[in-house]
Amino acid sequence: MKFFVDTAEVSEIRALAELGMVDGVTTNPSLIAKSGRNMAEVIAEICTVTPGHVSAEVTATDYETMLAEGRFLRGIASNVAVKVPLTEAGLRTCRALSDEGTPVNVTLCFSPTQALLAAKAGATYVSPFVGRLDDLAQDGMQLIADIVQIYRNYPAIRTEVLVASIRHPLHRRRRPSSAPAWPPCRPP
Repeated sequence: MKFFVDTAEVSEIRALAELGMVDGVTTNPSLIAKSGRNMAEVIAEICTVTPGHVSAEVTATDYETMLAEGRFLRGIASNVAVKVPLTEAGLRTCRALSDEGTPVNVTLCFSPTQALLAAKAGATYVSPFVGRLDDLAQDGMQLIADIVQIYRNYPAIRTEVLVASIRHPLHRRRRPSSAPAWPPCRPP
């Protein structure tokens, strides 16, 4: 298991890295904008704090611009993984960047089929959004179990599952589906 911190706050990343709790970082343009700093500078600084991958997200929605942004982001530091959305253009960008040797994190994954498409496109990571699924009364952690099972069925797949949109403690561990959500109340 790896721990990826989802922030652009360098002081938070540094503190967790000192504890040995950071295997990588995911960030996005919104998180970086909150810092009020230049995006490339923030990404470069984060990359010095952790030797693991730092996911830096493109903002474009079309293939050509996404590819250009991805190449720019990859040039910031050797441990940048380019984050692209799970769209047709994002999958095309994933394939192109992966073929060039760039690690890619495909984000906004909501189904096992989408996760399989990301893996087939060469994704280093796929980021399923469990919290958003739970918001829609679906079991986000079941999605993770399904993706992991599918990936295990195909040993050639090397894509790692990066669980995203973690919102509460039940997202941190998987309980058997037959287990109650809370321990039963017992009289004293």
